[in-house]
Amino acid sequence: KITLIIYAALGRKVTTLINEEKPKGNYTAEFSAANLSSGIYFYQLRAAAFIQTKKMLLLR
Repeated sequence: KITLIIYAALGRKVTTLINEEKPKGNYTAEFSAANLSSGIYFYQLRAAAFIQTKKMLLLR
């Protein structure tokens, strides 16, 4: 199962982009940030025992 979640800087979950079973491979994900303000956000990717969280900056 693959999960990709976007969090605001203070830890509030903004949206879940992916939450499904996928076979091994390379994928891309896009989301609309139209309703988000500028600032720092985090995305977390989970796949089986793998968990990675990275920071991203949204500028308007």
